[in-house]
Amino acid sequence: MERRKKYVPVIVRFEAEGRLRPLVIEFDEGHRYPVDRVLDVRRAACERVGGVGDRYTCRIQGQESYLWFEKGRWFVEEKA
Repeated sequence: MERRKKYVPVIVRFEAEGRLRPLVIEFDEGHRYPVDRVLDVRRAACERVGGVGDRYTCRIQGQESYLWFEKGRWFVEEKA
């Protein structure tokens, strides 16, 4: 299945140590997904849709998903 980069608004909490913690992903109007848990954060390349940034492995509604922070913007891999 083909995927594309989709930039999304994210509600974020700034921790005292300076870390970002995504709380809610707004995929589009009417679709807001609370982030249940951040499982991992690491610098990585997004091979499917391009780009390099901080990859957040998140648990959202019981599923593991990647959320990317690249040059001050958030994106997800959207199914085309």
